[in-house]
Amino acid sequence: MTVEPATPAYPHGSDAEMARDALKVLRRAVDSHTDPRQPVEMTVADGGHLEMPGPAAELMIRILGKMAAGQGVTVIPMNAELTTQQAADLLNVSRPYLVRLLESGQIEFRKVGTHRRVMAESLYDYKRRALVAQKDAADELSALGQEMGLI
Repeated sequence: MTVEPATPAYPHGSDAEMARDALKVLRRAVDSHTDPRQPVEMTVADGGHLEMPGPAAELMIRILGKMAAGQGVTVIPMNAELTTQQAADLLNVSRPYLVRLLESGQIEFRKVGTHRRVMAESLYDYKRRALVAQKDAADELSALGQEMGLI
């Protein structure tokens, strides 16, 4: 079964302000727990009770943080299969560049007929590896600059 990613949610008007307010409340609720695996409990505006799994609360904090900053948010299940265009859009690269990454083995994929499908989990693994490599390269350049007395 293929799970399509949701359309990005972009904050409009007072949405960013509401997201900031909600973020403060949720952070207080999460910070009051000593075990992040335990459910987060809150009382909602109508006096009702809300219990949210700890990992879901952490995800909501990240989502609200992005929305408070005016950024769009998309939630994609890790088992979602993406088209090459969707995967390229998530990496912010061209589709032909993504296809080269796939064919070189840097990102896992499978073929469905003649079409490539990329698991979201494989895409995010690649992103994590790329970020680590970028950080390592920046650290190396910084060290080299210090050795040469440029910094």
